[in-house]
Amino acid sequence: MSIAGNVWKFDDNVNTDLMVPGFVLYATEAEQARAVFSANRPGWVDEVQSGDVIVGGHNFGMGSSRPAARSLKNCGVSVLLAETINGLFFRNAVNFGFLAIECLGVHDAFEEGDRAEVDLDSWTVRNPRSGLELKAKPIPPALLSLMLEGGIYPHLEKRGLIGGRASDPAARQ
Repeated sequence: MSIAGNVWKFDDNVNTDLMVPGFVLYATEAEQARAVFSANRPGWVDEVQSGDVIVGGHNFGMGSSRPAARSLKNCGVSVLLAETINGLFFRNAVNFGFLAIECLGVHDAFEEGDRAEVDLDSWTVRNPRSGLELKAKPIPPALLSLMLEGGIYPHLEKRGLIGGRASDPAARQ
């Protein structure tokens, strides 16, 4: 499976508070998505396009257990590529079906606006502008399956273990 998109670049220690600010903690998913990076990159949500890629530095997603991965997914971001990903953020990415991949060297390999190509079969990340190809850290198959199926709720629904919570917008507010 391959994914390609335009790059948005962020540095080290991007906090979940920047992705889901306090003033939208109890808002709807749509309102939370509209507030992503409003403090440090005002207007970003109006510029990001469906399928775009975030390239981050070390410890991306540090901070609280806010549903930041869900908000990035709801903004249309197809994948996060980072030097390292905070463990709590990664677990939320799995739960919400947001692809988050560690890849050493990725931050230096891309400039904002570059195109990133990710191949999940070979676990490679490529910058077509420079021709540089990096080896990504493979995600364990069970976790990758959860991410690609849309997260834990769709996974459980598909197996008949829960009802239609994930498809009921009122249940998520």
